[in-house]
Amino acid sequence: MRVTTMWLVCCLISTLVACTAQDPQQPPATAKPAPGVGAAGAGDPYYPTDGNGGYDATSYRVEVRYNPQTRRLAGTSTMTAEATQTLQRFNLDLRTLTVGEVEVDAQPARFGHRGSELTITPAKPLAKGSTFTVRVRYGGQPSREAKSGVGQLGWLTKRSGAVYALGEPHSASFWYPVNETPRDPASFELIAHVPEGWTAVSIGRRGKTSSGDGWTTFRWKESTAIPSYLTTLAIDKFDIRQSKLSSGVPVVDAFAPGAEDKKALASRLDEVVRFLSSRFGSYPQKSAGGIYLDVDIPFALETNGRPTYAPWVSLSVIVHEYAHQWFGNSVLLTSWSDICLNECLASYAEWLWAEAEEGADLDTRYQAEVEIASADLWSSKLYDMGRGHEFDGVYDKGALAMHALRAEVGDKTFDKILTEWAAKKRHRNATWPEFERHVERVSGKDLDGFFDAWFRGTEKPAERYLYPGRLSK
Repeated sequence: MRVTTMWLVCCLISTLVACTAQDPQQPPATAKPAPGVGAAGAGDPYYPTDGNGGYDATSYRVEVRYNPQTRRLAGTSTMTAEATQTLQRFNLDLRTLTVGEVEVDAQPARFGHRGSELTITPAKPLAKGSTFTVRVRYGGQPSREAKSGVGQLGWLTKRSGAVYALGEPHSASFWYPVNETPRDPASFELIAHVPEGWTAVSIGRRGKTSSGDGWTTFRWKESTAIPSYLTTLAIDKFDIRQSKLSSGVPVVDAFAPGAEDKKALASRLDEVVRFLSSRFGSYPQKSAGGIYLDVDIPFALETNGRPTYAPWVSLSVIVHEYAHQWFGNSVLLTSWSDICLNECLASYAEWLWAEAEEGADLDTRYQAEVEIASADLWSSKLYDMGRGHEFDGVYDKGALAMHALRAEVGDKTFDKILTEWAAKKRHRNATWPEFERHVERVSGKDLDGFFDAWFRGTEKPAERYLYPGRLSK
């Protein structure tokens, strides 16, 4: 995710708390659930009721019908999962919408829906290790906007009736039932029915489009397992352009009315992907492109293989969001405290692009930014920063920290660290402490002091860590 400077300032002066409701029928996420009951949370200490326990989702097939005039959504979602314990009852996350029917393995199931927790009781207990399907029929008017959370919009509706579903850490549960945690990635398929003249855009590869009775059906399929916040649905009167990267990966660019001037910028995508591939290894996604909006949202988001951009998008923003296709979308978070794995690395990718393609002297840039850095910047922790502060320092301090790390270990070792990390954790969850151990192994150095000063510290690092290696004064 890339945010505007104004949004970052707001983040530094306020603590944002996500409003995730918990079903009182379920035990608190911090408590051990009763035998046969999946936990009401996946275990992230920052968002204890996010996600659910007792199963591992493997795929979602979401079919929706949306009418821009009434702004109502009707959906049927099918999740396939494996039970990780014997389950008499389990949960899915779904906000604001009304559930009409639930089936487990094609049999009617009892359910209760309160807050964001959809509690499901199958007709028969599910055996540990068994594969099962959950089909949910639901509908209503999705929430227009989440109440809190950096980058969290949920379901954004324009006056024209156009809608965009995106946000981080929450977005998917605003429009389909889901295990909403980065810890449970799954493949994703979307079938979207919209009135003729409208276009539904999502992630993955574009399937067959068909029309009839005044409606058009769009199909999208992402076969790679990804966290749900990387899924999206955008419905507007898009101008669609299809092409391919030089590697053969299909590209779909979607330009909302008013965003047609971004076509020249979008045409540089192959250049960006080739550069990033030269630094991090082969492109890890099966599709590419961008969704270009004409609505003033304060962030861009790395929706998988097809990032979503605000009108203020620039080439450096595209570099940032595409760096996420390696760091964030392929190497996946485990907890939101690990967000530096995503944002610190993507922010530094912008620096690498400026150095290689624009001739920037990064040592000079680093020294200049260190000199003007505020106390607020240094006070932001980059790891275990606390709920609501995940995005406070990862863009500016995060890039500085990565350049200092590069100077500490040397250019060749730094490049090896990134390429081997991207390969080792390709399409797998990771933690920040794992990254630290990886850096120490590749570099052969004890970097505990460096990591404590830069990533856990709340003050300006000591001189030895602030100006390591060639940066030494």
